[in-house]
Amino acid sequence: MRSFFKYVLATITGIIICSILMFFVMMGIIGIMVSSVGSKSETVTASNSVLMINLNHSITEKTEPNPFEGLDVPGFATTKSIGLNDIVSKIKAAKTDSNIKGIYLNISGVGTGFATMKAIREALLDFKSSDKFIVAYSDVMSQKGYYLNSVADEVYLHPQGSLDFRGLASSVMFYKEALDKLGIDMQVLKVGTYKSAVEPFILNSMSEANKEQVTSYLNSIYNTFITDISSVNKISADSLRQIADGYKIREPEDAKRLGFVDDLLYKDQVIAKIKEKLGLDEKKDISTVSLLDYSNKANAGEAGGDRVAVLYAYGEIIDGEGIDGQIGGDKLSREIRELRKDDKVKAIVMRVNSPGGSALASESIWREVELTKKVKPIVVSMGDYAASGGYYISAAADSIFADPTTLTGSIGVFGLIPSFQKLFNNKLGIHFDAVKTSKFADMDVDMDRPLTEEEKGIIQGGVNKIYQVFLSRVAEGRKISVADVDSIGQGRVWTGEQAVKLKLVDRLGTLDQAIVAAAKKANLENYRISEYPRSKDPFASIWSTSKDKIKMWMLEDEMGDYVKYLKELKRISQLSGVQARIPYLVEIY
Repeated sequence: MRSFFKYVLATITGIIICSILMFFVMMGIIGIMVSSVGSKSETVTASNSVLMINLNHSITEKTEPNPFEGLDVPGFATTKSIGLNDIVSKIKAAKTDSNIKGIYLNISGVGTGFATMKAIREALLDFKSSDKFIVAYSDVMSQKGYYLNSVADEVYLHPQGSLDFRGLASSVMFYKEALDKLGIDMQVLKVGTYKSAVEPFILNSMSEANKEQVTSYLNSIYNTFITDISSVNKISADSLRQIADGYKIREPEDAKRLGFVDDLLYKDQVIAKIKEKLGLDEKKDISTVSLLDYSNKANAGEAGGDRVAVLYAYGEIIDGEGIDGQIGGDKLSREIRELRKDDKVKAIVMRVNSPGGSALASESIWREVELTKKVKPIVVSMGDYAASGGYYISAAADSIFADPTTLTGSIGVFGLIPSFQKLFNNKLGIHFDAVKTSKFADMDVDMDRPLTEEEKGIIQGGVNKIYQVFLSRVAEGRKISVADVDSIGQGRVWTGEQAVKLKLVDRLGTLDQAIVAAAKKANLENYRISEYPRSKDPFASIWSTSKDKIKMWMLEDEMGDYVKYLKELKRISQLSGVQARIPYLVEIY
């Protein structure tokens, strides 16, 4: 017994000491972050400079202050991110900045969706309309990397490098067999033949209906991909398809021979060409500024009192407030409500980039959009995704803009209720027993048993009702019949290009075009653009950083891109209520 207490005391002492050490370590990290934030100074762009763009960092919809960004702590890599809003605005600013003479693209790959890439591509094409140059060079170019690099006036590849061009593919991760091995049964209640978000839990591969819709929207995205590349490298769309089908670019020489790149050069040779464009002597260095460091001083509009508010809504939709990278139903509803009451805000553009989520939170946001439309114009601009719940919150807007490659629609709902009975009983030897005052008292509460058929019927009835409400919201907002919405609904995903033909989207266009349309609806000529939600103070962001953010930061440092699978599993475990979302981890590469 004395030995037992000795070990217990030693364990408690160890925990206390470790907690104290962790406290001082965290204080040290926060101190470094505070000093880092305080020491940041604005980068001054020298004359005759080149803007360097590589996009080898995380791209979000809107730049948010990150207390860990650029933090130099031993054992942890520097993490950097930038919002699409800043990427586009910085390229626009560079177009009119007399100190910037050109852009150097060094893009190998891009970790974002096609709609985001197309927005960047359009900004680069606009930059080309000036008398400034764009030169692209890379050792290795992925298909997404080449999609952006191809915009350049001159495209170069390393003589021993590679250029990937073999068509697009899409994949979804399935969990059924793993859940079976764990003894977990996922009880699915859904509406929609194509509502494939539940398939990873009940199948080991895509259903035929899901394969049909994925094939359809993947081909639509591929058409845009091929058409855009053909427009700049002057190779016909049919030829590009044949090159991809035959995987004809296997060596660097193939890329040059087929007209994908202008030449095969080493980096020093590319540098020499840029020096020549800048009129520099061989011995002089090129003055460069990275996209992250470039100070954007673009004019956001006239300095008058009237404003067009751009409200960013990106990430999964959840109940409550949410955090950065999520759409909290309460938070976004409050933002819309406050903008509606703000007399200086004459029109709102809601930038939606969401795969969906909570049906209840989506309904709350829809309500605020519906109320706002009666007071002032509200226009939606869709990003990579605006599907399921993402479409739900968009449906009531005055008009909807989408990118051709936006994934939208997916009008359907589902519920997931796991049963852990086999895990508890067969794997762990744990059993439960209970008493109750009424027949359904423990329905959807105790997950140690499967639902009865009667309970399934009750919950399915609730799911059906939510689907009917969803249909009515879309029908009312888009001014089409419920039957027509149901025929293109059923959980099916469409691209923006397809959605225009189905009347789910009004027109294809960029965020800028949506802003112009909103201003026109409000009869504005002189106005300024304001972005919402307002960015947090970096110091406030530091002190509000939760332990979950710190843990995820550490995991990302260790696991890199694979951490996304852990995030998905965590989301699955936290699902509650009826969901309106598209499949998890829709990968297109």
